[in-house]
Formats: sequence, structure tokens, C-alpha cells
Amino acid sequence: MIYDSIIDTIGNTPLVRLNKLNAGIEGEIVVKVEYFNPGNSMKDRMAIKMVEDAEKEGILRPGGTIIEGTSGNTGMGLALAAIAKGYKCIFTMADKQSKEKIDILKAVGAEVVVCPTNVSPEDPRSYYSVARKLNADIPNSFYPNQYDNLSNWNAHYETTGPEIWKDTEGKITHFAAGVGTGGSMSGTAKYLKEQNSSVVSVGIDTYGSVFKKYKETGVFDEDEIYPYLTEGIGEDILPKNVDFSLIDLFVKVTDKDAAVMTRRLAREEGLFVGWSCGSAVHGALEYAKDHLKKGDLMVVLLPDHGTRYLGKIYNDDWMRNHGFLEDKSFTTARDIIKGRPRAYELVVVGKAATVRDAIAQMNQTSVSQIPVMDEGQVVGSITDSKLLSKIIDNPDLKDASVYEVMEPPMKFVAMDSTLDVLSSMVDKEKAVLVRDEQHQIHIITKHDLLAAITG
Repeated sequence: MIYDSIIDTIGNTPLVRLNKLNAGIEGEIVVKVEYFNPGNSMKDRMAIKMVEDAEKEGILRPGGTIIEGTSGNTGMGLALAAIAKGYKCIFTMADKQSKEKIDILKAVGAEVVVCPTNVSPEDPRSYYSVARKLNADIPNSFYPNQYDNLSNWNAHYETTGPEIWKDTEGKITHFAAGVGTGGSMSGTAKYLKEQNSSVVSVGIDTYGSVFKKYKETGVFDEDEIYPYLTEGIGEDILPKNVDFSLIDLFVKVTDKDAAVMTRRLAREEGLFVGWSCGSAVHGALEYAKDHLKKGDLMVVLLPDHGTRYLGKIYNDDWMRNHGFLEDKSFTTARDIIKGRPRAYELVVVGKAATVRDAIAQMNQTSVSQIPVMDEGQVVGSITDSKLLSKIIDNPDLKDASVYEVMEPPMKFVAMDSTLDVLSSMVDKEKAVLVRDEQHQIHIITKHDLLAAITG
């Protein structure tokens, strides 16, 4: 068969059995390998759907520009659609995304704007905000907004769900997928549940994302939000494409477990896939150990290809530096925290406290730098050296509020960051912060690093 363009080859990706990673689990586990799509990811499905729906509605006109915030894969799908249909593309991306993703988008003719990761979605620097501004400034532009555009959800309802139902001959009992924008999980789950209401949908989330707790409590808890490394899964917002009524439960997976499982998929199953694929499989296996029984059939969605992550999870040095390889010679932030006395408690100061009170607290606890908190959030920091120089210049500052003199917040790092990574971030004046799985905040200073190095 000869296709008219590359976008006509999207869909009908294969189901492949797991043969080794599922050892000891009753029931059958198969994966839907989405890197067989022309853009090497499942995002091709919703990219072409969003473009074609926008064309039908007259939102996207000839010669227009497609502008989107993306972790990389949606951008690739949109770029392929743009090439086939004659549009320009501008994509905004968070700086945690792999260099390979950025280079691939540039290779297919897109302009890429890289934005900071650790800012709120409302911050004008965030990749969400920058995309919206570009859309407002550029005439005849289209902002698909994959998070809230229900064409995303419908693409999987119309294609992914029917393909799984057909290829399993209606025998599927469980469906597992990572949840980011929510389109693949919600659209696919809706179709499958319409065919058989007893199909169980398992959403895979990551630590640092709000989804699991929101599903279980209905509360959007900002304390759940903290930096994480895994790409393309989890969110600090609630996209309209996430229909929580269609997701029966969530399983959370750490950055490390996801990265290790991704490499195992390549080495043990021959599936050279992306990082969130490891999240999906690790979470699915954790669920399956306790819940899958003989005769059950679980389908796990694998979103993308491993070429996007050659410089990260498929790079031994990168994995080792982030504490993701089992090398006992590499101490991590987790090790430092575990080695502290049980009575250890983080010293903090409220932004409304006076500088005089903060200094007294620092003297009383013998610490030289303190995070500044407001309503449970880290909003700044103070250090004794900077305070001293400011008070010498202006003695009246002793009675000012901490908010008036505080410095930017200390940076958050991952729990599994190694000494190499930590030392590169802890400069001569600032410590770093980590948040554990119980949402407790810990500080790591240069003295902690020296103690770890000297044993």
C-alpha cells in the first residue's frame, strides 16, 4: 500500500507480550508499543486530531503557525502534521527535557523556546505562559493546548481504545497508562469501559505530581508538588483531559524506579522505549503483583521511543550521577538524610517574622542559613553572611520583616542526587533542599557534603 503522506501511517501499533519482567505474576501482561507511530510516540494520534479539528472549525487557516507547550513528543506529532499540511511551528519546552527532544524538533523545522522548569504554571516564564503569549502576539496562529483541548482525549477514544479492544478480541481486563495531559488514559479507558464496564483502569503517576492524592481525596494539595525528573508524566495542574471518573486508581512511581525499569525493558524485552514507559510498566507490575489473577489480561501503554533519552537514562554516567545505578560508592541525598539523628528538625522562619527574631533563631540553633516559609511553601531564604552585610549598611533593618530582606529560595533537588550533583549545586553560600516521599523538606549544606565525603 502507498500512503499519501507520513501522517497517514499513524495508528494500528502492535501489542507485544512481556516475557521476563512479568515473572511470578498471574495473568498476562502485554504492552502497546506506540513508537511504531511515524513520530515515534502516541502523541502523533492527538496531534493530527487537534490540527484537523481546528481546520474544520476554521481556527487554523492556510499559512498559519502552530504554537504549543510540549515535553517533546506532542511537538513531533504536530511538526509532522505541519509539514504535511504546510504550517509553521513554534514549541515551548521546560528545560528539564532531554537535548535529544529539542534537537529532534529542530530537525523537522520547528522553532523551540526553552523555559525554566521550577516555576509555577502562572509564572510568565513557564512554558505554558510563554506559549499563550506567543499565540496572542502572532497573527493567524493556533495554540492547540493539549492539556485542555478535548481533541486529545477524543483521538484515543476513536483510535487507541478500539485498536486494543480489537487486538485483544475483547479479552482485556485491565488497562494501565501514565497520566500527563490525561488524553491517552481518559479516552482509551472510556472506550474500553463502554465495551466492558468491569475493565479496570490504572493510572500511573509520579512523586511530585498532584494526581494520585486528588483522585483519592478530591483535594488539590500544593504540598504534593515538587521537582521531579521523569518526563511526560504527572502534572502540577489539573488538565481538562484528565477525567478522574474514568481512572479507577493511581500508582505512584519514583524517578529511579522508572529509569531502571526503562533500561530493563530494553535489555530484557528488547523494547527500546522512553522514560515514562518505565514508569508505566513499573507501576503496572506493582499493581499486578497483588491484583492480577489467572485469566486476566492487562494492556500497558508505552508512549514513546528511547532515542529521546540517549543522553539521560541510557547514559551510564548520567544515571550514576543521579544515583540511579546500584553503585554503593555513590552517596546520595537520601543517604545523607537517613544518616541524621531521629530528633533532627528543619529550622525555618516565617516571612512575617522580624530580622531580629530570625537572627536570634539562627544563634539559638547554630545554623547559618534558613528557608523562609509562607503557608507551608518555601518562598525565600536568609543567610547570616548576607544579613550581616545588609544590617551593617542599614542597622534599622533589624526591625524589618524577613520578607523585606530575604533572598531567592534554595533550589530543590531529587532525593537520589549524588554527591557530584549536590556539590555542583551547593555554592559557597547556598544550601539545597529536598522533599521526601512523605513531603517533609530537608536541607543539605556544604557541611553535610564534607561529612559524607570524609565518612
